[in-house]
Amino acid sequence: MAYDVSKMADWQVSEAAEQNMPMPEEWQDKLGLTRQEMIPMGRLSKIDFLKVMNRMQDKPDGKYIEVTAITPTPLGEGKSTTSVGLMEGLGKRGKNVGGALRQPSGGPTMNIKGSAAGGGNAILIPMTEFSLGLTGDINDIMNAHNLAMVALTARMQHERNYGPEKIERLSGIPALNIDPNRVEMNWIIDYCAQALRKMVIGLGGRANGYTMESGFNIAVSSECMAILAIAKDLPDLRERLSNITVGFDISGNRVTTGDLQVGGAMTAWMRNTINPTLMCTAEYQPCFVHAGPFANIAVGQSSIIADRMGLKMFDYHVTESGFAADIGFEKFWNVKCRNSGLKPHVSVLTATIRALKMHGGGPRVVPGRPLPEEYTKENLDLLEKGIENMVHMIGVIRKSGMNPVVCINCFPTDTKAEIELVKKKAEEAGARCAPSTHFMDGGDGALEIADAVIDACEEESKFDFLYSMDKPLRERVDTIAREVYGADGADWLPDAEKKLEMLDSDPQFKEYSTMMAKTHLSLSHEPTWKGVPKGWRLPVRDIYIYSGAKFLVPVAGAIPFMPGTSSSPAYTKVDVDTETGKVSGLF
Repeated sequence: MAYDVSKMADWQVSEAAEQNMPMPEEWQDKLGLTRQEMIPMGRLSKIDFLKVMNRMQDKPDGKYIEVTAITPTPLGEGKSTTSVGLMEGLGKRGKNVGGALRQPSGGPTMNIKGSAAGGGNAILIPMTEFSLGLTGDINDIMNAHNLAMVALTARMQHERNYGPEKIERLSGIPALNIDPNRVEMNWIIDYCAQALRKMVIGLGGRANGYTMESGFNIAVSSECMAILAIAKDLPDLRERLSNITVGFDISGNRVTTGDLQVGGAMTAWMRNTINPTLMCTAEYQPCFVHAGPFANIAVGQSSIIADRMGLKMFDYHVTESGFAADIGFEKFWNVKCRNSGLKPHVSVLTATIRALKMHGGGPRVVPGRPLPEEYTKENLDLLEKGIENMVHMIGVIRKSGMNPVVCINCFPTDTKAEIELVKKKAEEAGARCAPSTHFMDGGDGALEIADAVIDACEEESKFDFLYSMDKPLRERVDTIAREVYGADGADWLPDAEKKLEMLDSDPQFKEYSTMMAKTHLSLSHEPTWKGVPKGWRLPVRDIYIYSGAKFLVPVAGAIPFMPGTSSSPAYTKVDVDTETGKVSGLF
């Protein structure tokens, strides 16, 4: 049944739907799992992916459906809601459907963006657990990451205090001679804590550590999270966690977690994170939650493990990419699928009338403030000007060989004429298109988009990558800038150029994936440039080395790895009923 979302907040919808939510033993029967494949954790379960994959290895994969979006407003355009609504719509059509979504970060959940659980009648349940730590993966990642920082800073302190000969005798590890000005890692915490971005640590004398500049990033930006998203199994996780670059020595050589002999202990903290957690939609379609990296600074995908397992268990498997098609989809296309070897069928491009109007020159959208009337009243001129952003994104998807389907995520203020205009332009650009009211109506509101996806899945996907791995990094970045962002090319600033020369001279980096980092609020590096900017070049200011994940991360523009908390954060509305223990106020 659909709940009255005009009167119920998301947490109330979740609370109502949870009354009939299947428990672990019921999921075992519904999904045909064995007892050994379930790892119950309260009213949720992790699923032992290796056991499932071993049992189902000969079963053909289902249809692989990715969900992305146009360039969003600061409010987001509902990719998670569309992903959940699509699962519900396919379920209403009698399909064996499931999905995989990322775990939300506590930073946005307690700030302004929300818990990434979808919304309205297209929501993942139980929402409280989903929003507040789930089964502990992010906590395990924080412990693993920060243990590497403890190992690094302690080693620097002891090498200074004891000298190279004594430290080698005491530890059995040769002196690493880490350059304090070339430490690559920060500490992590899963909040938007701008006060921790920059700091000096080790104050108070030689017994209190090594005095140097340091800081905190948000937890989901950790390379440990990126590794979880692309790891194939526990041995792969163990190998990658021992190859993270923590800094450089005074001769310019990389220093890794393996050099610090901390990779094994990091794996011990993360050993349970490799198994996805099973949740469900408000209409009880199964959905795995696994990994949670941001897309503007990392891969922005749920895990390869969850997708591999979902494709064996479901006839239709829905997965979501972070932010817009220029960021999340591009990484799904050229990084995730290249690493997984999986071939997707359909990409669903989420669009809203309000975002298209913004790209047409509409007023600035500010979270927490009422929308200007341009977004709530019919304005076909503004809409038509902004549709070029959607058309551009359709073109990006088509370059991959996948079949694009535009989902118009409808709001009550959208008019029939506005919806018809978007549909007409989408079809002219070579995409199927359907409006959807899944937020208001759940699966019943998503039948039209479900039918469009079913139809598109029957067409052959001619999936191929944008560039080959034998291309140098400079050429890959230029190709992405031109073909995906619409730039006239890329320019390398002096610091980035120097790193590029170093990376080009080392053959090991040729196999690393190219993981672009830029703003999600524009096709360009400048967040205020809306629509489809013309006549610009992409400035690359730095390259980060994620040697455990095997990513090279060219950075365009200013990308904070620690967001800030707003003046009106969500945590002010969250509370607990002390009689029942129930959490309220989570969006």
